[in-house]
Amino acid sequence: MPYASGDAGKGAAIFKRSCALCHTVGAGEPNKVGPNLHGLFGRKTGSVDGFSYTAANVKKGVVWGEDTLFDYLENPKKYIPGTSMNFVGLKKEKDRNDLVTFLKQATA
Repeated sequence: MPYASGDAGKGAAIFKRSCALCHTVGAGEPNKVGPNLHGLFGRKTGSVDGFSYTAANVKKGVVWGEDTLFDYLENPKKYIPGTSMNFVGLKKEKDRNDLVTFLKQATA
C-alpha cells in the first residue's frame, strides 16, 4: 500500500522515540550517528555532504519521496541491503504514514 497523509503530531512523537537519537531535521543541524535529514525529499540516497555512508546507500540511487520513504521505513535493511542503519523499521502503515507526514514538514 502506498503512502497516505498521516498525523504530523503523532509522527513527531514517533521521530522523537525512534529517530532523534541518530538524526536531526533542522537546517544547519549536525549529522549524528545518522545524517541530518533537512532537505530529505527529492534527495538521492547517500548524498549528505560530510556524512560517511555505506557503499550500499550510495549505490542504491533512490530519490527520497513519500512512497520510497514509506517503503524504506518498513524494513531499512531489506530495502537497502548492506545499510548500517540500526533500525528494525515500523511495521504499522499508520505509523509510517504519520512519520513521513512529520518529516515532510520538519525537513522542508
